[in-house]
Amino acid sequence: MSHAIRKHATNVPKDARTACVMGLLYPKNEEWHIVLIERQSSHPDDKHGGQISFPGGMQEASDPSLEYTALRETYEEIGIPINQITLLGPTTSLYIPVSNFQVFPFMGYLENTPVFQPQPSEVRSILEIPISHFLNTETLKTKDMKISKNMTLKNVPYYDIQGHVLWGATAMMIREMLEVMEVA
Repeated sequence: MSHAIRKHATNVPKDARTACVMGLLYPKNEEWHIVLIERQSSHPDDKHGGQISFPGGMQEASDPSLEYTALRETYEEIGIPINQITLLGPTTSLYIPVSNFQVFPFMGYLENTPVFQPQPSEVRSILEIPISHFLNTETLKTKDMKISKNMTLKNVPYYDIQGHVLWGATAMMIREMLEVMEVA
């Protein structure tokens, strides 16, 4: 799910900011689902506004660990209490050059179908996606994506998620999670 330009984004600068996200699995309608959010895009300088992503955000100085950051941000953005999430562990971190974030993804699960409470200032909508959706080859597509005034990436791989484009770091994280779950 990585675009060819990613090979140039392997070195993490010393001034990169730290963020953590949660790939949260849960049962719904006798099938495992994962929750994604459509990010609000109220700030004009937000490089990720409007995109589809995992719940998560920037590590705060008071956070005792990366795991805690992922859990805290999940609670803040979609309302799932920290003590309800069983943490499975981390997957591979990714550097995101456009926003200068080193993102640390974690996987967790809930034993029951959750009731989400999205934070309106950060979350435009919640997307509940069955894991089987990512295994359907028809959801894997490519397209040219304009990422700035002067730059268009050609043949960018993405998942079609209910008409939304899931690409970049989140798509790469989903792919790795599927591999870890041994379903891909």
